[in-house]
Amino acid sequence: MTSNLIMAQQKTAQPSARVTKVTQTAGRDQLGDFAPEFARLNDDILFGEVWSRNDLLSLRDRSLVTITSLISQGITDSSLTYHLQEAKKNGITRTEIAEILTHISFYAGWPKAWAAFRLAKDVWADDITGDGAKTATGSIASQREEFARSMIFPIGEPNTAYAEYFTGNSYLAQISDSQIPFANVTFEPGCRNNWHIHKADTGGGQMLVGVAGRGWYQEEGKPAVEILPGTVIHIPANVKHWHGAAKDSWFAHLAFSVPGEDTENIWLEPVSEKEYNSLD
Repeated sequence: MTSNLIMAQQKTAQPSARVTKVTQTAGRDQLGDFAPEFARLNDDILFGEVWSRNDLLSLRDRSLVTITSLISQGITDSSLTYHLQEAKKNGITRTEIAEILTHISFYAGWPKAWAAFRLAKDVWADDITGDGAKTATGSIASQREEFARSMIFPIGEPNTAYAEYFTGNSYLAQISDSQIPFANVTFEPGCRNNWHIHKADTGGGQMLVGVAGRGWYQEEGKPAVEILPGTVIHIPANVKHWHGAAKDSWFAHLAFSVPGEDTENIWLEPVSEKEYNSLD
């Protein structure tokens, strides 16, 4: 019965840069009336407190510990499927799970590993296959997973809402919605946004903080400035500019909107190939 309680989808939010608060409802959904105290312990303690201590042990590592423990006990039912799915969400790649299960097999037992492999193949079915799975460096998905592990902020989801203003693919993760709202923006190699202006009557503008990889920032009429992890860029209001990844590197930065009066983001023309390719 316990293994079934952890099947329900958990919802996460990012209240800070380092801690991902985990919210679980499986206990109350399935046993709230029958065993309310057990449901509370499952939802509020196991997930709400233990899994949320991911500033001390990351969600990725907690997934690794959990699937190892379940397989070692011979639990290869729907609860393992759930935790394999969470492991994938938390950054464990197809190549890594294959190696993890191979390693576990020598300690937990060959039959248990076989059962786990059957479930893992379905969970990672949409990832790269064959020889590509051995190197994992040949696909955008695997590169994205590798880049995600290089920084503490999430990559987020494809930035479809603003795709028309970008050359290439980008991703957006809202980190904070209160006090000072800001987001992590990730660019695939060669991706950059259009020239644009943060218009404001007073105040306004934007601040960028490099998180991972290598990118560029350029104001109209000025040389481009390289952005590396830790680089801080202060963008004045009403100044035409663009920013994005280097040609050969993934890139991520935090984007802070500076409060102002009558602010508006005005999107302009794309950065030309000639302008962009002139950068090293």
